[in-house]
Amino acid sequence: MTGKQRIDGAAAFLLHSYPFSETSLILEIFAREHGRLALLARGARRPRSALRGVLHAFQPLELAWFGGGEVKTLARAEWLGGLPLLVGSGLLVGYYLNELLMKLLPREDPHVALFDAYGSALGDLARGTIEAAARRFEKILLRELGYGLRLEHDAQGQPIEPRRSYRYQVERGALPAEEAGSGPCVSGQTLLDLAEDNYADPRTLAEAKPLMRTLLAHYLEGQPLQTRRVFIDLQDI
Repeated sequence: MTGKQRIDGAAAFLLHSYPFSETSLILEIFAREHGRLALLARGARRPRSALRGVLHAFQPLELAWFGGGEVKTLARAEWLGGLPLLVGSGLLVGYYLNELLMKLLPREDPHVALFDAYGSALGDLARGTIEAAARRFEKILLRELGYGLRLEHDAQGQPIEPRRSYRYQVERGALPAEEAGSGPCVSGQTLLDLAEDNYADPRTLAEAKPLMRTLLAHYLEGQPLQTRRVFIDLQDI
């Protein structure tokens, strides 16, 4: 978006906020049609501000803003409801998804499918299907950023065999384990289950976790994930 424009009625989620002056906030949002961007919420920290009861993470919002430059100005915010509040492990994984978006998604780069996947992931987290929600979202995030996984054929173009063991190499794909010296080891069935978004098999969840960690660590280029440090002390995602 260039120049001074006004956007009204934008579906969005709040990813993060931090103080700006004594009375205002900077909001990092993810909007369905506009991507990730920063908004200045004037007066949002005042005790009687109407925004205090609206600007919550993990809840669907309708926003309006105006202005040019990197930081726009929030004009209106409305809570749309419809999603249960996240608690416990689901809440922590929600913060993890937000951090991935903050670190990997370029500013003002719309990703409608990713926005919809994020909303679906929040619903799954609220229902307690936590690991499957995380893996599904990670896969869609990588695909939307242009780093999609090759899951039905190996790096040599051969169909994945369910009973065979593979090692997955970043930016190349799976290779039969006996032909590859590095990369997370996964069964062919796990790769095929990932292709179908089928996480019913505990082995698939167990093997998908180190695979996604390896891929994300590569594309994060050394950026640490604060939420993962929290999970090291509490539980594993």
